[in-house]
Amino acid sequence: QVQLVESGGGLVQAGGSLRLSCAASGRSFVTEVMAWFRQAPGKEREFVASNRWSDGKSIYADSVKGRFTIFRDSAKNTVYLQMNSLNAEDTAAYTCAVGSQIGRGYDYWGQGTQVTVSS
Repeated sequence: QVQLVESGGGLVQAGGSLRLSCAASGRSFVTEVMAWFRQAPGKEREFVASNRWSDGKSIYADSVKGRFTIFRDSAKNTVYLQMNSLNAEDTAAYTCAVGSQIGRGYDYWGQGTQVTVSS
């Protein structure tokens, strides 16, 4: 079993920044893809960003391009989401996920961390 623990959420004013962290622990697992999703109240969960270990490629949702950056520390098996220029539409529960193979979905999910942006 693999455990994912997110941290770094909180309350921030519009225009501010936050950095989320997601640490993976447990049995040996190839974290080929590490990603962030979010779900706002009354809305479907949506993809935010992902990062691939094999080629370092990162993908972003259009709504966060240029404002959010995903990066990982492989030695710590941790993925980060640096969020800048936050606005009220970014308010959501952010969850990280990991997958062992590209294009095969995600095998493990975290519990989520709340981000609230006040306008």
